[in-house]
Amino acid sequence: MDGLEVLDFGRDALWTTVWMCAPAMIAGLVVGLVIAFFQALTQIQEMTLVFVPKIIAIFAALLIFLPLMGALLAGFAEQVFTRIAEF
Repeated sequence: MDGLEVLDFGRDALWTTVWMCAPAMIAGLVVGLVIAFFQALTQIQEMTLVFVPKIIAIFAALLIFLPLMGALLAGFAEQVFTRIAEF
């Protein structure tokens, strides 16, 4: 295994991590922006108001996208195992 293959493994691992984290991060971002917009409109400046909706949204996103995340991780693992078996 040479340096290019190691870099390829690392790049694939990073992209898999990004794609697996994206649904939860996007859900948290959207809910945070909506709550911030609501706070700006109503001038309610409660810091703890953001946490519960974000936690619920991230949990829901994880439940919804868990099959996709599992398929991504399984595909990456299969790709890694086939590359290892070739050596």
